Amino acid sequence: MRRTTLLGGLATAALLAAAGTLPATASAAPVSTDAFTRAVAQLKAHSGSALVADGQSFTLKNVQTDADGTEHVRLNRYADGLPVLGGDTVVHLGRGNTWKGASQSLAAAPTRGAKARVSAATAGRVALAASTAATRRVDGTQLVHDADAAGTTLAYEVVVGGAYADGTPSELHVLVDATTGKVRDSWEGVQRDGTGNTFHSGTVTVGSTLSGGTYQLADATRGGHKTYDLNGGTSGTGTLVTSASNVFGDGTLANRQTAAADAAYGAQMTWDYYKTVHGRNGIRNDGVGAYSRVHYSSNYANAFWSDSCFCMTYGDGGSGWYPLTSLDVAGHEMTHGVTSNTAGLRYSGESGGLNEATSDIFGTLVEFSAANSKDPGDYLIGEKLRTSGVPLRYMDKPSKDGSSADCWSRSVGRLDVHYSSGVANHFFYLLAVGSGSSAYGNSPTCNGSTVTGIGNAKAGAIWYRALTRYMTSRTDYAGARTASLSAAADLYGSGSAEYNTVAAAWSAVSVN
Repeated sequence: MRRTTLLGGLATAALLAAAGTLPATASAAPVSTDAFTRAVAQLKAHSGSALVADGQSFTLKNVQTDADGTEHVRLNRYADGLPVLGGDTVVHLGRGNTWKGASQSLAAAPTRGAKARVSAATAGRVALAASTAATRRVDGTQLVHDADAAGTTLAYEVVVGGAYADGTPSELHVLVDATTGKVRDSWEGVQRDGTGNTFHSGTVTVGSTLSGGTYQLADATRGGHKTYDLNGGTSGTGTLVTSASNVFGDGTLANRQTAAADAAYGAQMTWDYYKTVHGRNGIRNDGVGAYSRVHYSSNYANAFWSDSCFCMTYGDGGSGWYPLTSLDVAGHEMTHGVTSNTAGLRYSGESGGLNEATSDIFGTLVEFSAANSKDPGDYLIGEKLRTSGVPLRYMDKPSKDGSSADCWSRSVGRLDVHYSSGVANHFFYLLAVGSGSSAYGNSPTCNGSTVTGIGNAKAGAIWYRALTRYMTSRTDYAGARTASLSAAADLYGSGSAEYNTVAAAWSAVSVN
């Protein structure tokens, strides 16, 4: 789950962080000012196709450079000094600063000169009414341009803080039309989801640091990741977990350090997966580790990722649930942080489904990568979260959970993001495993076709490249097809077996 907070006077950087278009904390890896300057110059030189007009400006989010020298420069866009939500773009520059196009979801250049007819106070009241949290308050309001398929509209982005009845923090972002006063869109900054559980991962190695004769559950080899015990609290960091013997937990829930050991293990397996497989040096790609908090609240059957604290938080579960300290929970939730620091997929509509599916996909790949015999890799989401053993979601046939979509339709974007994610989860399963019966499930296709999978390694490489190079904050399913085909062409060649399988797998879930 991704949590992002707007503070103080709502500085532009903080606002864009909340919108999923700029990291809330330090930027990812050191970036090139020269690349930014060249990217903006190329945008202006191609203003027609790039939808660049007078009054627009840009800031740099990050730069990804391929082995062949190709640069992918991710930019935030402003119009008349206001952020353009959904206006973020990735400029692709070939060697010698050649223009290779731009990835974006804008339908037209942002409209200039619009004036607000609704007051900020009125927008705040509308936003408060839109929240279903048990407690709520307005934490900040800022004018923005909101871009969608119909164009751009002047709106207030209002952040409503508070908490739900189960204790989960709420940071609801509500876009209120500055002309009509109606709600245009809303999404949670705290992405609530329990995605898997193994409170007992067996005897594993966890990183620790000796300090003053006591071992701390602090991993110096993975960015300084630390694990804290909140002891039922809901704020702060709690107490750093320590041990005199360098042994943490005993594999039972009676020992509160068991959950801490599982959390530390999940964090290090997630770090190792991204580092080893994708060359990503931590969630922000800056070598800095997040931290983990266990024993959040009381009987809390959930877990969440927070951008604002750059931390992972786990509840102990409750009736019918185990603690949420498992491999695929860690991989799922921390991937929300990776998504925030790359494409920034908005957590509503089809982009929200893609955000959730991205976490399911990489949570699954972390589980496979860990190769832990106590929790072997599979394509089930949350298969060990409930004491009943019933999974939360199924990637081979998402509709088996009773709510998720197997196939794309025009109504998919109106589903809860945990259910609209089914289309991308189904696509990924078909891409990796293929259709029909296998050791992992029995996957149908929506068009009656047969798909032969290309394996986790290639499928994961394609999805990661699509996420980090081509997707933007408002990418929808059609855009995800385009992004993943571009990624497959980069990695394996246009017209290759991998490229053709990507196309076939999307068609098999009705994304044509």
